[in-house]
Amino acid sequence: MSAKNIKKGVLLVNLGTPDSPAVSDVRKYLREFLMDWRVIDIPYVQRWLLINLIITTFRSPKSAKEYQRLWDERGSPLKYYGEDAVRLLQTKLGDDYVVSLGMRYQNPSIAAGLAILKAAEVGEMTVIPLFPHYASASTGSVIEKVSDLIKDWQVIPDMKYISKFWDHPKYIQGFVNKGKKMMSDTTYDHVIFSYHGLPERQIIKGSVKGYCQLNGKCCEHYSSKNQHCYRAQCVQTSKLLAEGLAIDASKYTTTFQSRLGKTPWIKPYTDEVLKNLPAKGIKKVLAFSPAFVADCLETTVEVGETFKEEFIEAGGEAWDLVASLNDDEVWIEGLAEMVEEK
Repeated sequence: MSAKNIKKGVLLVNLGTPDSPAVSDVRKYLREFLMDWRVIDIPYVQRWLLINLIITTFRSPKSAKEYQRLWDERGSPLKYYGEDAVRLLQTKLGDDYVVSLGMRYQNPSIAAGLAILKAAEVGEMTVIPLFPHYASASTGSVIEKVSDLIKDWQVIPDMKYISKFWDHPKYIQGFVNKGKKMMSDTTYDHVIFSYHGLPERQIIKGSVKGYCQLNGKCCEHYSSKNQHCYRAQCVQTSKLLAEGLAIDASKYTTTFQSRLGKTPWIKPYTDEVLKNLPAKGIKKVLAFSPAFVADCLETTVEVGETFKEEFIEAGGEAWDLVASLNDDEVWIEGLAEMVEEK
């Protein structure tokens, strides 16, 4: 076999989704997800008791109802948009590549995705955790899992990990294009960039020599000291999106959603910010959820439906969500560029 005939592998990895919106499947998913030490970073025994005796017991039925709102004729959007991305990226890259999909939790598993690439005898592999911003609980967890699964392979291919891509031009352009289309139809008073949240303690743990102050000011400037700070990456993403949308700093707010438990999470909280907007004369809001590249529970249900209901109840008139990148052509081009970049 000549060098030009050796395949290159690409593994796309997203967070995961229950196999169905049934309570039993949601409980199974939540247990695997929340037992990850990088997600809930407390001692194992405390984590086991918290997850198995409290969170999954009481949260699973509620989450199952939310997943039922999300599910459609194709199933879970997070899963089928991942499958679409694999198919479209495979076409874009051509026969020299083999592209597969894995979910960090549940199915299709990372192990199954790696098995496809191993069977194809790939000589090198690019792993893209589909999280634009690096965080230990997301990208870090994927890299750890992949590394653990391949450590016993007799032959380990050349590996490349894409640990973050929040500033990739095609990622930004994909969201900007979608936002501009909606802004051409409606005049909005304000834009909300709502990102998935993290406990403050996780930000502090990743801080370089105490650089992070949790006051927001340290996130305004991006450097080697905060290059892996999740909050700083999100703040910088908002700036790039605002620039692309041609809106100034007074017309947008960066917020964080999906907090769990009573410990402090990074601020400001989306649900608290939106309730105060109508009193300031902000009645029409365009919302983005840039931490996600595919529609899921946190975008479609939380930002698109729950936050809309809360905003209208607070006196707002319109709350519209910009869809995730999903199978967008520009986004697929961006993935191809990441793979092909040396």
